[in-house]
Amino acid sequence: MGTTESGGVALTLVHAAVLVFAGAACVTDLRDGRIPNVLTFGAIALAFVVHALMPQGSGLAHVGFGLLVGLAVFFPFFALGGMGAGDVKLMAAIGAWLGPALAVLTALHGAIAGGVLAIGVALSTGYLKTAFVNLRRMVLHWRVNGIEPVPELTLDHNKGPRLAYAVPIFIGLLVTLWRSS
Repeated sequence: MGTTESGGVALTLVHAAVLVFAGAACVTDLRDGRIPNVLTFGAIALAFVVHALMPQGSGLAHVGFGLLVGLAVFFPFFALGGMGAGDVKLMAAIGAWLGPALAVLTALHGAIAGGVLAIGVALSTGYLKTAFVNLRRMVLHWRVNGIEPVPELTLDHNKGPRLAYAVPIFIGLLVTLWRSS
């Protein structure tokens, strides 16, 4: 991102596009509890086209490596049953648009925002004590059985409050773009 003569931040087409589709992912995740494939796969396909054709595009290798890094950062949480596939695909799409370095920063900032929001949700629903008990159960299970999903604590089986994780990812994206300007 560059700055304008008045000192404000000038968004690039790439930054504007990633903000629009990540914002749309927030809306659908909050409304429906899911992020549609048409949004994530469409964003990935468009990232390849834009970066290949635009003069200021970063090229297909940048998009591909960003996609892989974005996919890899949250995939372990999905594999353990603690995150939905839509969240992982959203990070992959963000990585495709922004490249590997900003994908990692977005994931880190998003994880911090997610932790804060998760504590807020747990406090507001009276679930905080249960969350800590479940965390303890998970760590004990992993110590005995190795790191694997704990069936009764996965998204598919746990009835605790849910956090639409597109929201912390979007917050992480905003912080990343702001800090990189």
